[in-house]
Amino acid sequence: MPRLCKPAVSAPEYTITMEETLEFAKQAHAGKPQLPLALRLIRNTGVLKRHIVQPIEKTLGHPGLTERNLIYEAESKKMCPPVIEEALQNADMTARDIDAIIYVSCTGFLMPSLTAWLINKMGFRSDTRQIPIAQLGCAAGGAAVNRAHDFCLAHPGSNVLIVACELCSLCYQPTADDIGSLLSDGLFGDAVAAAVVRGNGGVGIEVERNASYLIPNTEEWISYSVRDTGFHFQLDRRVPGTMEPLAPVLREFAKDHSWDAGKLDFYIVHAGGPRILDDLARFLDVDRQVFRHSWSTLTEYGNIASAVVFDAARRLFEEGSAKPDATGMIAGFGPGITAEMALGTWGTDGTGTSN
Repeated sequence: MPRLCKPAVSAPEYTITMEETLEFAKQAHAGKPQLPLALRLIRNTGVLKRHIVQPIEKTLGHPGLTERNLIYEAESKKMCPPVIEEALQNADMTARDIDAIIYVSCTGFLMPSLTAWLINKMGFRSDTRQIPIAQLGCAAGGAAVNRAHDFCLAHPGSNVLIVACELCSLCYQPTADDIGSLLSDGLFGDAVAAAVVRGNGGVGIEVERNASYLIPNTEEWISYSVRDTGFHFQLDRRVPGTMEPLAPVLREFAKDHSWDAGKLDFYIVHAGGPRILDDLARFLDVDRQVFRHSWSTLTEYGNIASAVVFDAARRLFEEGSAKPDATGMIAGFGPGITAEMALGTWGTDGTGTSN
């Protein structure tokens, strides 16, 4: 069975704290009637610090979509290679061992995909498959794991590299003052993550089953409005309540695998915000502590979109608490409203069905 090996994660050098975010919001949107509510929502995110690719003074400006996309290209080409090298080392792999690259990002646009540049610059084989995923937002981390799982099952013995590059600060819109925009300005952060899904062997989460689910008629709840000034994030006020309809889906998904979603050994869940995690704990009837890795990502990095599940997984690896055959779930949530889910067991070279 395919195994998700230890991810590598990197965040940019510039940071902004919650206190700084609140102060900048007060200055930029002074006198706006929705500001008090926005400040309260930002305080409630629990995001103490975020990383951004530019100094805050530049982030607060807006040079236009063209300049921002140039920054996205330059930063992604700078940040991705060292993270990929670390992920390959974590999996005991080299670039020549990789059969497909899944690149996920919703914060910039390149064509050809960055996968082409990576293949040319980092020594991947010329016959490496390219699988870019651009429009699943935060759900793309879970989707990438699932598509890697599918690829390895379809091509036994293959290895897949996943790269998640999310530079959310490049989507900041300084003149937008709706509640969704103001909240996102205090929630999202920048990061790059990479992980290898090995077709055989290795140490990590042996993925046994995956699934997707779309909540009907919610496609407008999370979206981008693409304008001359770039991507304008749009968030419906009903989004924080989506765990109520999704928790039964997760339960049924686990039940079909003869598992109980409320009695697993580990959980790698997208940290969309505090209510998402609190509600999921309540509806799955688990202690919120089971999502400790997601909570840590949210507190220290903010919502880093598709990279969240990989940072949460990295923390699980580094905690060292998972025992052979421990059961767990990976879940990413995003636009659609889409849920991407996977179930797996902790495996080492001496355990699991692939050996």
